[in-house]
Amino acid sequence: LFILDVDGVLSTGQFLYDSNGKQYKIFGAHDNEGLKIISKHIKVNFISADSRGFEISKTRVEDMGFEINFVSEDERIDFFQGLSGENIAFMGDSYTDSLVFENLFYSIAPKNAVSYAQEKADFVTKTKGGEGAVFEACMHLKEKFFND
Repeated sequence: LFILDVDGVLSTGQFLYDSNGKQYKIFGAHDNEGLKIISKHIKVNFISADSRGFEISKTRVEDMGFEINFVSEDERIDFFQGLSGENIAFMGDSYTDSLVFENLFYSIAPKNAVSYAQEKADFVTKTKGGEGAVFEACMHLKEKFFND
């Protein structure tokens, strides 16, 4: 199972606001190709803790053909503990994500992740979230764990 956080990983982590509130997020163009490649080998799922922007994230993730769950930072450790027994790879960028990294099969952080996540990750991408980091992570997993 490959689980990815959305904000700062699949997106740049930037939120565009107007007087009505959060309106837009920025997603990269190449990540979907990597996700299609890796999903031939492993199940892919997304999580987001962004309650105000969840519908934006949900639209992007579902447009690519994947599922997304709302998992707040406070619930993140319990969420992953509930998945025990599975070989889980997780890509995250926050301090809370770094706390989860220690108990997983494999962890990945994008280049723009907080230092705590970068230090604890098994692999750090050379590209930033929303700028191809997910594509790079997918290709890394494919080359490291799957032969084809």
